[in-house]
Amino acid sequence: MENKGITNKIAELLKDIPDMYLELAHQIITLAKSKLPYKLDDYLYVALVDHLSFAVERHERGMDLKNALLWEIRKYYKQEFEISLEALSIINKRLNINLPEDEAASIALHLVNSQLSGKNMSAAVQVTEMVNDILNIVKYHFQIELDETSINYERFLTHLRFFAMRFIRKEKRENSYDEFLYEQIKLKYQEAFSCAMRIATYIEKHYKWTISHDEILYLTLHIQRLTSRN
Repeated sequence: MENKGITNKIAELLKDIPDMYLELAHQIITLAKSKLPYKLDDYLYVALVDHLSFAVERHERGMDLKNALLWEIRKYYKQEFEISLEALSIINKRLNINLPEDEAASIALHLVNSQLSGKNMSAAVQVTEMVNDILNIVKYHFQIELDETSINYERFLTHLRFFAMRFIRKEKRENSYDEFLYEQIKLKYQEAFSCAMRIATYIEKHYKWTISHDEILYLTLHIQRLTSRN
């Protein structure tokens, strides 16, 4: 571990939690590292060990919890969810239990959350909810169902994830937009621009975050590409 504080937290956890959970967490993280394109934060070891022990304890008491975001996680974080289904199979086989699919969704959220460098789980939930709400705004604005198999949908989804993560990290994008280009895009893609402004209004109202002209420009271009090919 690069961070001594995290090593200490694991040592503290293992005083009360069997070390098989550390072995399982290590196996899952090794699997995730081999398949995901981004670096996983070391804090994931702590989060997973703690989560697994608690999930198994709840399961043995007949207290499995439903994950309210199961559908969204399966849909928006396909790679993380597939890895987590593999992880669930490893856990169930190793411990001879039958944890439900909802636990795969929870593990996937931990992987997503790991991109946020040790933020609490509510950050990953907030990213998922923001992405879901923005996609719904686009669908309702254009009164269409989006083609979730298209490359443009995947590009938009990726853009929205990073957009939401910038909010969580309180990162501000420099407002270095080209005014002429902005006006041209606004004129040429009026419906897409109107939808982007609707998203901006929603973000400002619900998250108290005023997004830049640059963000509106990128949103407009993504929405135009997505809806014109839909």
